[in-house]
Amino acid sequence: MRYRLVRGAVVDQLRADQATLETVRAELAAARAAVETVTDSAIRAEGVTEGLYKQLGQAHADTLAAQQETAVQFAGLLSVIRQVTGERDQARTERDAANARLLLDAEDRVTLRALLRTARRHASRTDQVYVLFRHGSLHSVHDSMDAAEGAAETEGAPRSGWTAHTPGAPPAAETPWRVQVLPLGGR
Repeated sequence: MRYRLVRGAVVDQLRADQATLETVRAELAAARAAVETVTDSAIRAEGVTEGLYKQLGQAHADTLAAQQETAVQFAGLLSVIRQVTGERDQARTERDAANARLLLDAEDRVTLRALLRTARRHASRTDQVYVLFRHGSLHSVHDSMDAAEGAAETEGAPRSGWTAHTPGAPPAAETPWRVQVLPLGGR
């Protein structure tokens, strides 16, 4: 009987071991399934990561391109600003020159009126006047050639090298000093 008991105990142990083996096999199958799931998830995650890396690289390239385009646009705008500023400064210079010419024209008109009054006062004494021009602009009116030349010499004109207003003479603006005889009273 003993033999049966031992054998029964071994059979019981084998059955228990077989049950444990079945449990371990089930757990092993579950673990393998879990490993497969984790492996598949890791593979998918790796694919997603590679895709994200590609998107990140493209975003970086796009950012660099946008920065370069912004730099080009900024340089273009800066060029336009410089051009407009230059044009504005040139326009201001031209405006100031025009204002100066207007003031000089107004001063010339005032001077001409004064000279005309002086000439009319002297009209009874003479039938002509000697007008002194400096670089083509009216300087003064005199009753003799000597008086006109003397006035120019006091302003620093040389004592020689005078030109008369004759056909073929250089333009008045190119001549430092010139005396021109003008008749009075419409004669």
